[in-house]
Amino acid sequence: MFNKSILNTEVQDFIRNFEGETSKLAFSGSPFEAVSIRELLQQIESRSRIEKKLPTWFSTRNILYPPKLNLEQTSSEITSEYKASLVKGELIADITGGFGVDSYYFSKKFDEVHYFELNESLSEIVRHNFQVLGRNIKCFNEDGLNEVLNKKYPVIYADPSRRHDSKGKVFFLKDCQPNIPDNIDEILSNCKVFLLKTSPMLDLTVGLSELKDVSEIHIVAVDNDVKELLWLLEKGKASELKIKTINFTKTELEEFNFNWNETVKAKYSLPQEYLYEPNAAILKSGAFDLISKKLNLNKIEVNTHLYTSDHLIDFPGRRFKIEKVVPYNKKEIKSALAFKKANITTRNFPESVATLRKKWKLSDGGNIYLFFTTNLEGKRVMIVCSKV
Repeated sequence: MFNKSILNTEVQDFIRNFEGETSKLAFSGSPFEAVSIRELLQQIESRSRIEKKLPTWFSTRNILYPPKLNLEQTSSEITSEYKASLVKGELIADITGGFGVDSYYFSKKFDEVHYFELNESLSEIVRHNFQVLGRNIKCFNEDGLNEVLNKKYPVIYADPSRRHDSKGKVFFLKDCQPNIPDNIDEILSNCKVFLLKTSPMLDLTVGLSELKDVSEIHIVAVDNDVKELLWLLEKGKASELKIKTINFTKTELEEFNFNWNETVKAKYSLPQEYLYEPNAAILKSGAFDLISKKLNLNKIEVNTHLYTSDHLIDFPGRRFKIEKVVPYNKKEIKSALAFKKANITTRNFPESVATLRKKWKLSDGGNIYLFFTTNLEGKRVMIVCSKV
């Protein structure tokens, strides 16, 4: 049972308005007789961690926050809302409830949500938070996997824990808890749709080898950082596997979709007027040749995942105007570096960004973008660009 004194007005004000170092607070002790310093620090530190990730939970008064470890794998609001857009209906079982962010957004798409969480303390906190947030979600402090192996649900969702008792952090499905691959047949027998979230580190081919009846894979990135892989499984659905890449930027949603077995040959050329760098979701998908074919762009080189064209197009990633292409030798580079600050990227190049900065005495930032790469002729070059 959580300490209800945490919800007292003066305690809530202290938590929400706290500024300064928690280490000093730890030594000074709790200013509240009914709330321990450990409880106070948990609320302050965990709340500070979710300010950008979970703005609704951060800004809502009387929300309770679990230990930081319980927030580690929590979906962000932006990814949870996207996830909930993939499914809808009368009833969904969230068998790995966690901090409840996914269940919260599912409740906007389903008539009924069953939230399962084995951690009794966390389950109690989440039950309270759902009431504060005004969401009618049924919470069960039970084994969600066991429930769906013995009862049918139209839709089942799982986000297996990527912490293993002996292996530490893991990302292979067979090492996560609960073990989905060992139970996949029974899960699919008891639902129409199974939505699975996995580590962004999981290789798509490895995931496909451990699962079955996958109809869609959604690669979700936020600000060019892949956050989640979402696997949509539908038993017996005879359709071609679709890959959907999504990148939420500060101003727009970048999408690029294709069929898994779609094979094409890329076109190649030396750098032209414009340079294109795919976002992280596309790079994760491996659709390197498809980018060339579908968007009518030329690839710089087989292993250089940069693209070029002589006219500007809309593109799911960064776009640049090429100012000059400089052969990578000491004389040419020294002559071209009439600046001391630049943004550096390497693609298919033997030296690291850190090495290049030190070697050419370049600090980070500014309006100049340098791409150190290998071109179609196998020559190393520095492409000087300005951002479009």
